[in-house]
Amino acid sequence: MNKYSLVLLCAIFSISAHITFASNPKKEAAQWKYDIECAGTGSEGTFLVKIWTYSNKGTIPNEEAKKNAVHGVLFRGFAANGVGCVSQRPLIKDASIQHEKADYFNSFFGKESPYLKYATISSSVPEVVKVSKKEYKVGYVVSVSKDLLRKDLEVAGIVKSLSAGF
Repeated sequence: MNKYSLVLLCAIFSISAHITFASNPKKEAAQWKYDIECAGTGSEGTFLVKIWTYSNKGTIPNEEAKKNAVHGVLFRGFAANGVGCVSQRPLIKDASIQHEKADYFNSFFGKESPYLKYATISSSVPEVVKVSKKEYKVGYVVSVSKDLLRKDLEVAGIVKSLSAGF
């Protein structure tokens, strides 16, 4: 009886540890809950984008808008919308890179916030749209320095140099 209790206890602990420490795909997906669209033409070497971040409150920190803008330029790209914009593909065309280089991107978007040097808020007052009873879309216009971002990604070995194919 004692042997069976020990085995049962070990099984319960291992299952609860697995549930506790396993990554939660819903939480990971919710981290990047935003829309990105072109907001006009930026200065040379930059993209001017409008980031719509979904939130339970009518406000978000500026850093979250910048984080979403850099993430969108890296992994989503954006479509043209008739404001003198052309569609832009993401800087990282292979979506699996985000998971393959998870350590790099966790650090990049983490507490030390290296992504902040690539983005600046162009609109000081956000646009707020109520989507549902408990959800808002908060929109900021953000300028993202695509040339500097691409250069640093090349140095880190995340993307290949544009001249590597020639």
